[in-house]
Amino acid sequence: MCSVYFGWSWTQTGVELHRVPVEAVIVRSRLHDVQSKMSVVVSTSSAFDCTYLFIEHHLEMGRKLLAAGQLAEALSHYHSAVEGDSKNYLTYYKRAAVFLAMGKSKSALPDLTRAIQLKPDFLAVSSPETLAENKTRSRKLMSNTSTEAQEQLLKANELEELQEEAHAAYHQGDYSATISVLERVIEISPWDPESRELRADCYIRMGDPQKAIQDLTPTTRLRNDNRAAFLKLSMLHYSLGEHHESLNHIRECLKLDQDDKECFSHYKQVKKLSKQLDVAEELIQEDRYQEAIDKYESVMKTEPSVQFYTNLAKERICFCLVKVKLALEAIDVCSEAHQRDPRNANVLRDRAEAYILNQEYEKAVQDYQEAREFDGDSNDIREGLERAQKLLKISRKRDYYKILGVNRNANKQEIIKAYRKLAQQWHPDNFQSEAEKKEAEKKFIDIASAKEVLTDPEMRQKFDAGEDPLDPENQQGGGGGGHGGHGWPFHFNPFESGSFHFKFQYN
Repeated sequence: MCSVYFGWSWTQTGVELHRVPVEAVIVRSRLHDVQSKMSVVVSTSSAFDCTYLFIEHHLEMGRKLLAAGQLAEALSHYHSAVEGDSKNYLTYYKRAAVFLAMGKSKSALPDLTRAIQLKPDFLAVSSPETLAENKTRSRKLMSNTSTEAQEQLLKANELEELQEEAHAAYHQGDYSATISVLERVIEISPWDPESRELRADCYIRMGDPQKAIQDLTPTTRLRNDNRAAFLKLSMLHYSLGEHHESLNHIRECLKLDQDDKECFSHYKQVKKLSKQLDVAEELIQEDRYQEAIDKYESVMKTEPSVQFYTNLAKERICFCLVKVKLALEAIDVCSEAHQRDPRNANVLRDRAEAYILNQEYEKAVQDYQEAREFDGDSNDIREGLERAQKLLKISRKRDYYKILGVNRNANKQEIIKAYRKLAQQWHPDNFQSEAEKKEAEKKFIDIASAKEVLTDPEMRQKFDAGEDPLDPENQQGGGGGGHGGHGWPFHFNPFESGSFHFKFQYN
């Protein structure tokens, strides 16, 4: 509504009518006539000004919104401008431009045609002297605008043909051809959400969700209340294992409508899974590996269909089993994870560690070498390979764990128990012939050496790192015998305690 205000007002005198002179009545009557005529003139002028301001307001708002990429809002204002003045070519032309930007060439064509047909009269002629100048300016402006409109009309025709070609290819299942045509459509009309959505669908069908995400993301701003795009983006990120991004997008959908059933259903699923994954990693950071294993088992139950999450759970359970030194279980889970994702260097690294726990050093070296092919820059893999190679080399000489028949994660009590059993079994007093006694002596020395190394934390740490602390090559300075010498290769006499009283005879 426009309001017109006057700088003057009428007042009543309060004098009774029968006391007013006849001349005063005549004057008042004439004044009422003048007021009535003035009101008609002012009212007509006001309506004209109101319409003009109304149209200009919508054109200006449309221009600003178009520049900001808010096409739907801009179109609404251009609709109002056309309704306000159906004879103005400019309103039709600008509305057609928005239709083209939105990829709606069929809607743009009638507006462009109408704009070309119209001959608007928008220049005020104030005097005969300016008439010729105004006509020249009008013709020049109309000529330029008409040319631009013709170009837009041609572009609209091309856009319509391309869109028809793209849809035909899509319905034939030729998604590659559809994408190729849509590239030209989007080049002409970059703000067209429908073309981007169609191309995103093609990318999804061709197994390229990342490119689909790139196309769908801007459509959330090109359409009002585009919950469908937010939902699809959330699902795409979810399928890629990007659960935090998935959660962010589905929350945007619920901001638009918290009662949207599809978005809310997906939100509950993503939120639950994302929470489980975050908690599982926190447990690993806190060295609570068994609890982390349980949590990743829950992850696989929550989402059994998406391969990424099962692969991730298997990988992390493999890691945790190695940390709690359950070698056989770790090898089984790591092997399954490797089958699911053969190029995963982390899985190969963890299985190599499980093989080391199980004293299968050759397999450990093989896994570390393969892991290095996929992640050659990893220090963990490089150092792990060097350690596995040292352990393999040692195992071909003496493996103290194998000598005692204990696992690499055996505690001191288990080591001493194994030592006592074997020492009693291989004590040279138990053998009669000279050959048997010499063989028993050799085994007994190995058993005693193993006990010394594995019950000493510092020596055991060196051995676990791939270094034999009793090997003369690894000892600094002189001294220290070996199996080839006549002295003990350890720092105690295995026959000093217990019921053994054997005296070695050397030839």
